[in-house]
Amino acid sequence: MLSFSQFITEEKNLHMTHAEDAVIDGGVTGTRQVINYLRAIRDMFAGNATRKINMNTKFDGAPAVFAGYDPADGKFFVAKKGIFNKSPKIYKTPADVDADTSGDLNVKLKLALAEFPKLGMSKNVVLQGDFLYSAEDIKTDTIDDKSYVTFHPNTIVYSIPAQSDLAKAIQRSKVGVVWHTVYRGDNIETMSASFGEKIAGTLKTVNSVWSVDAYFDDVSGKATFTKAETDTITKMLSAAGTIFQKLPATVMNGLADNETRRVRVNAFINSKIREGERIRNPVAFVDDLIKALNDFFDKDIASKKSAAGQESARAKKAEVMSYFEQTKKSDLVAMFTLYNHIIDAKQMIISKLNEVGQMKTFLKTVNGYEVTGQEGFVVADHLGKNALKLVDRLSFSKANFSADYIKGWQR
Repeated sequence: MLSFSQFITEEKNLHMTHAEDAVIDGGVTGTRQVINYLRAIRDMFAGNATRKINMNTKFDGAPAVFAGYDPADGKFFVAKKGIFNKSPKIYKTPADVDADTSGDLNVKLKLALAEFPKLGMSKNVVLQGDFLYSAEDIKTDTIDDKSYVTFHPNTIVYSIPAQSDLAKAIQRSKVGVVWHTVYRGDNIETMSASFGEKIAGTLKTVNSVWSVDAYFDDVSGKATFTKAETDTITKMLSAAGTIFQKLPATVMNGLADNETRRVRVNAFINSKIREGERIRNPVAFVDDLIKALNDFFDKDIASKKSAAGQESARAKKAEVMSYFEQTKKSDLVAMFTLYNHIIDAKQMIISKLNEVGQMKTFLKTVNGYEVTGQEGFVVADHLGKNALKLVDRLSFSKANFSADYIKGWQR
């Protein structure tokens, strides 16, 4: 089973678990933690917060970029996610970038290498962020009869009223970047991540770099739950908590304890999300899940050429499916009902957070623009170590995978 801090790979922000998937990936520990996080956010919106919640907006930028000074030699570098490989890929000169990359990535990494040192980063940290644009990506467009400065790094189009100070600052710059994670340590390989910090304010302001952080200030007073909304989300979380208290630990940990089982269940859920479906009927979902897993392993067994290969595949199937054979169906149904309650509470929080965004966000289609919310949000504990993401998966998956929506790289 993954411990909660292991939801981020070795404390590196390379992959982060969706809030509801903590039920699958984290068992008892992960489920307790996500319910507590959602309660704390509810309390913040209700004006009753008793402890600090670190929250970041998830920008839909691309590609990911790391920047800082290498503790080994003090030289400035930029990197992509290969920074944490056994043999880290970091770029300290334009020649380093040319030797390993090409195309748009090559251009953006060299731009970062030239511009980011101007920000005056501390020598004892490495920052992780996402590219938002280079100068040629900045456009002026009319949306709903209003003029906006826009950039479109990936799926979401970010737009700022054209006459605003923010739009003018963006138009002056050569590159835009949003920072969301700070790494500290004596060497790159052992650095650990910290989430929810105010980063941009620690950096120099330079006209050539529009540098912001994803930190989301306590929004009390900007977006608050009405009493009815507070009561609604409280009922959702109470229902989740009641189920959680009644479910045996062996049921909660049974998925999380087996990597293959966990991966296959997540894959099935993701396949449904890509089809635009969420769990509507937990009873039918459990039936469909078990059938899908049996079909998957039967196909795997049939694909093996040798008797030994088939026997190994049968053993793998038996290991994975033993959990479903030994667990009461009613308990499985209850667990995915709990999963649904967490999704419902998460969606209420996302809707409220989208009300206070600094920039308007749209999706681009051949027929014009559609209003959309932020890609999502990241919530972390008060230490900034354990983090989960809050994403409207159905909406964002539809936009991300559908050919009906024009992506930033589709010129």
